[in-house]
Amino acid sequence: QVQLVESGGGLVQPGGSLRLSCAAAGFSEDEYAIGWFRQAPGREREGISCYGTRDGSHNYPGSVKGRLTIASDNGWIMVTLLMNNLKPEDTALYYCAALDDWGFSCKAIKDYEYDDWGQGIQVTVST
Repeated sequence: QVQLVESGGGLVQPGGSLRLSCAAAGFSEDEYAIGWFRQAPGREREGISCYGTRDGSHNYPGSVKGRLTIASDNGWIMVTLLMNNLKPEDTALYYCAALDDWGFSCKAIKDYEYDDWGQGIQVTVST
């Protein structure tokens, strides 16, 4: 089981930027994928961006576009999501998720196919 820990959420003003980090550890294989998702109250979960060891980072189709940076630190994989020009409708719980032993593009992965999920972190866009 992959362990995932999100950090960096909070309150941001409209038009502002936010950086969310996901620390992942415990992959049993060299090929895997990590995705960022969000869910607002009363709405379905939405994919934002993903990273796969096979072909790098991609954005899922949707209203928010993120930029991912990838790093490793003492056995942990750090996937940081940067979002700019945030709007009140970007207010949601943000999650990272992992799929171990995945050797294909992360674009092909549906949210329900990820095996492991972080606890979620709140992002609120408001004045």
